[in-house]
Amino acid sequence: MKTKRNGGKVSVVTLGCSKNLVDSENIVTQLRNGRLDAEHELPENEVDTVIVNTCGFIEAAKQESIDTILHYVDLKGRGQINKVYVTGCLSHRYKEELEQEIPEVDAYFGTMELPALLARFDVDYRHELIGERSILTPPHYSYLKISEGCNRTCAFCAIPLMRGNHQSRSIESLVEEAKSLVKRGVREILLIAQELTYYGLDLYRTRKLAELLERLAEVEGLHWIRLHYAYPSKFPREVLQVMAKHPNICNYLDMPLQHGSDAVLARMKRQITVAETEDLIQYARETVPNLALRTTMLVGFPGETEGEFDELCSFVERLRFNRLGVFEYSHEEGTSGALLKDDVKSELKERRAGRLMEIQRQISLEHNEALVGSHLKVLIDRKEGESYFGRTEYDSPEVDNEVILDATTDFVRLGDFANVEITDATEYDLYAKVIKS
Repeated sequence: MKTKRNGGKVSVVTLGCSKNLVDSENIVTQLRNGRLDAEHELPENEVDTVIVNTCGFIEAAKQESIDTILHYVDLKGRGQINKVYVTGCLSHRYKEELEQEIPEVDAYFGTMELPALLARFDVDYRHELIGERSILTPPHYSYLKISEGCNRTCAFCAIPLMRGNHQSRSIESLVEEAKSLVKRGVREILLIAQELTYYGLDLYRTRKLAELLERLAEVEGLHWIRLHYAYPSKFPREVLQVMAKHPNICNYLDMPLQHGSDAVLARMKRQITVAETEDLIQYARETVPNLALRTTMLVGFPGETEGEFDELCSFVERLRFNRLGVFEYSHEEGTSGALLKDDVKSELKERRAGRLMEIQRQISLEHNEALVGSHLKVLIDRKEGESYFGRTEYDSPEVDNEVILDATTDFVRLGDFANVEITDATEYDLYAKVIKS
């Protein structure tokens, strides 16, 4: 049975990463084009139908998705909402199991089944709307997904099972979308993909990220371009040369490295050694002065010894990353890692993650304290109470440092840039005052 057009408001609930958020933006856009009243994460008392866009990346994310589905199913059972639909990575991968375990959901859809989801609302999918999607972030920045899927075979990762093989979008379509976003007030675009540096290989038979950046840097009114989720193996170094050339490409690179031990990297099937990684990072820092590097590490991969973990700690201490996140390994069905014995106890994984983050906390504090007294350009994201919160070009939304301004003494507009002087620093925040012109 299809949802009626006059059935009330539709709320899209997003779990997981920024790539999922872009998918939700497209869902909302398509529904609105079909004349439905669709919004993102509405209050529950205003909702008739809920679409849960799930994440299935790691065990904690899967559990959060299941808990969210159960929550809305409970609301449906009590008559507070009419229908519940589920889409996204978890639904794609475990559709049959979910249909058996939680049959109260009206329908489950995979990551590639947006037209089928829309059909439940009598809405036809329109491909041309991809470049005109609704923006669910603050209006001054937006994510731009340049490709879908991944061809890598990392032993711990199930993304290819949920998102399929790598599929690049054309340079022309991405430039047009960027222009459209800028016309709507976007000042910063964050490039995202499951694997950014593979961009173009499927479509053009060669890596084209550098050329895409050249084209995007020419878009008038686009002040910041930021790169997320770059893979280190066979990294196209010309990307760094383009970054150094254009002032509107942020001196920022998010490159998950996962480990600092050759033995663990080999078991993870990362296709790179520690020496090759350090050579790449040295080249990056020489080519792009003041480059901020964000990375992610994975502790507790099967077989990780104390010695291998010590290698990881030493690697982090040597490389002194600006930003670093840590995940604890969990088996993912269908991956080659799941064939190995998960022999690192959960308590030990937790201790190792804590130790690594303690090392990073000190590094982050030293990086931030070195900025005290410097003048930086800051993009103002929001105001809370008597404080403004902004970011430098070295910080991405949600995951990185913030710059805090005193709203009782300084006035800035949300979405504008401000020139500030850094007056104080903690491990993960900077404090500043506006430089009076």
